Amino acid sequence: MTATGTPADGPGASTPAPSQLDLLESDAVHIIREAVGESERPVLLFSGGKDSSVLLHLARKAFSPAPLPFPLLHVDTGHNFPEALAHRDQLVAAHGLRLHVVSVQEFIDDGRLRERPDGTRNVLQTVPLTAAIDQHGFDAVLGGARRDEDRARAKERVFSIRDGSGGWDPRRQRPELWQLYNARCGPGEHVRVFPLSDWTELDVWQYIARENIDLPALYYAHHRKVFARQGMWLTPGAWGGPEEGEQLETRRVRYRTVGDMSCTGALDSDATTPAQVIAELATCRSTERGATRADDRLSEAAMEDRKREGYF
Repeated sequence: MTATGTPADGPGASTPAPSQLDLLESDAVHIIREAVGESERPVLLFSGGKDSSVLLHLARKAFSPAPLPFPLLHVDTGHNFPEALAHRDQLVAAHGLRLHVVSVQEFIDDGRLRERPDGTRNVLQTVPLTAAIDQHGFDAVLGGARRDEDRARAKERVFSIRDGSGGWDPRRQRPELWQLYNARCGPGEHVRVFPLSDWTELDVWQYIARENIDLPALYYAHHRKVFARQGMWLTPGAWGGPEEGEQLETRRVRYRTVGDMSCTGALDSDATTPAQVIAELATCRSTERGATRADDRLSEAAMEDRKREGYF
């Protein structure tokens, strides 16, 4: 009983207000269901990273107890972190999911792509991605990109229309009033769908903590051999590092984002749990991509240039 004599769970009981995470989850689930309801062949981009792991968790919630009604797609650069690939395969096996993998290396081997002098393959993902979309006829591609990652991503709608080559034109953005989304596509077009658009990096980690979402161990502090380049700690590998004059050293680091090993930097950290990562992020003043992704430092408009060409 309450102080007024009203049963705590009776008709007079007040309903707790939904939390920020509750609202973000509800919106994301709505977006995922809307994308699937308005398309014929949806697919979810899944790399095994934190954002795609959260997105997969939300997608499974959206359709539970039914199985996921669409497959997963991963563009494997050949330089991905082994821990992320192992996590990807473990989740696919554990939940009986369908996974399509398209290989950047195959495109290099048959001449459709050329290796870059700096060894970075992250920017080479566009051609294999658009080829896989065309091959399978996917008309809605769901991904874990967020607006807080980059200025170009902040300009993109939740449902982003892409032309026949996967290109993005900011002038063709559609209005999205009252959470009404338009997935209609012309011949050869498709939509990229971003259910985590309004989430921040901190929101993602708070949700990971609340939902106990499993992640690759490299998101938490661990000892690793790294070398310094362009103000970042990079992992050595066959892609071309370290070069002459770059010294390997063992440091306690973690990764805020996981992309191609050639362009993804680690940061010094002692955070070994989601709670400790959240506390670390609370004092951080740099974006995860701006601080740890070399491919976004190529120019002021590096991300937007790649998106116009078809990058996710």
